Amino acid sequence: MELNDIAERFNWPNGKRVAVSLTFDDGLQSQLKLAVPLLEEHGFRATFYVNPTGDYRTSLKPWKDVADRGHEIGNHTLTHPCSCNFQFARANVKCLEKMTLEDIKADIIEAHRRIKEVVPNGSRTFAYPCYETTIGRGLSKRSYVPIVAEIFLAARGWGELGYPNFPLACDLHELWSWPAHRMSFEQMIGLVVRASSENGWAIYTFHGINEGHLPTSEFDLTGFLRFLKKNEDKI
Repeated sequence: MELNDIAERFNWPNGKRVAVSLTFDDGLQSQLKLAVPLLEEHGFRATFYVNPTGDYRTSLKPWKDVADRGHEIGNHTLTHPCSCNFQFARANVKCLEKMTLEDIKADIIEAHRRIKEVVPNGSRTFAYPCYETTIGRGLSKRSYVPIVAEIFLAARGWGELGYPNFPLACDLHELWSWPAHRMSFEQMIGLVVRASSENGWAIYTFHGINEGHLPTSEFDLTGFLRFLKKNEDKI
């Protein structure tokens, strides 16, 4: 059967045209202060991917409260390892090119343990730090997607802008997402409209709201949520 034939046979329930998932990385204060209230004001819930380092029982307490209000608290590893190519990662002994599969698994499992201790229904899904899914380099380079698939129901990575996940073909453990930093709400809306023409599943990745080096403005997040609410008969 051709993919186009499958697409023609797939439909979201109740006449919907597209699904949208909103995800937030790194457990930032602006998410607690701005994103959570905005989401709840518009009647939405999101997934927040956290790194439970340091005094994790204290740092996870506000996220337990967020989970109790219906949001999902996901796993973003313990130490947020990224490629050694990033300047901020080069001093980290655990940057990805220096890690083994055993290293990354231990990092993920410890984060999993800490999150579950404080947020019992948390750590059901995973987000790859810096969207990267491999460790090592050259001939020793290996994917750690299979490790993630052993532990989690689903995992979010990176996707080509404009191309949504196709529900009957996507890899649940390497889902495509669209980074929303510095994106206007009109751009976010345009991607939903495009995804709706394919009965797709659009996943957005946010970081700081008015904060950090990957910011989304409160204005643009609000505009996007208003659009989703206004069109929830189709989304």
